[in-house]
Amino acid sequence: MRRWPPGEAWFWEPGGLGVFAPGINALSIVTRILPRPVFATAATLEFPANRAAPIAAHITFSDADGLDLQAEFDWRQTGRQSWDITVETDAGTVLLCEGGARMLVDGEVVHAQPEAEYPGLYRRFAELVRAGGSDVDLAPLRHVADAFMLGRRVVVEAFHD
Repeated sequence: MRRWPPGEAWFWEPGGLGVFAPGINALSIVTRILPRPVFATAATLEFPANRAAPIAAHITFSDADGLDLQAEFDWRQTGRQSWDITVETDAGTVLLCEGGARMLVDGEVVHAQPEAEYPGLYRRFAELVRAGGSDVDLAPLRHVADAFMLGRRVVVEAFHD
């Protein structure tokens, strides 16, 4: 929070989503790569004593076959920042890191394209606008809403920018 959107107070306001503002990107990837829809079964949301939105969250998900899926989001990290998603399967491990700029499968780099996220998104937006199209997946927002509805609220130390 102190590095990427410093001073952006709207994150902390009701409806601002707090830690889910960037976390929804990970949920978007999860809904895309899993073979079946998942649903939140439990959540713990940590709210700074002086803020209306969470600074950290732990969510447990499952699917119709009993998948065990955990998501951890925490804006209190200091030092070198991480934005990693680890997918462990019976076929191997995938690590998506550096905000999606690098992907490793079983420790081997299979994709590396630093600083390409936003230019790629803007190109896609332009394509959609020209075509009058839409590319919306509401599942990630539903996961966030479910976390707020199911989540046990824990008040933690105040946060100051």
